[in-house]
Amino acid sequence: MERQPSVYILGSQPRGTLYIGVTSDLLRRIWEHRSGVRRGFTHRYKVHRLVYFEQCGDMERAILREKQLKRWHRQWKINLVEERNPHWDDLAVGLGFEPLPPRK
Repeated sequence: MERQPSVYILGSQPRGTLYIGVTSDLLRRIWEHRSGVRRGFTHRYKVHRLVYFEQCGDMERAILREKQLKRWHRQWKINLVEERNPHWDDLAVGLGFEPLPPRK
């Protein structure tokens, strides 16, 4: 996957804690979340499963979409994920990442 502005949703588990982010390099950002390089919300709440992402034409559109999704009600976000990923699979595995260990 080449670098392309994207908005993404991470989940702790199906219908669990959600995190919405934006990046110009999805693979790098997923690696950062999973490796603990960024010690923020996703590290603290163990939100590492990539459950949704959209590639955008440019960073401005990606940022606008991120802001829109962050304003949505939680159930709308869950519905968005489940439309494309009904089993809450970790989409990062399809991008070349190792599967995450089971949650404890």
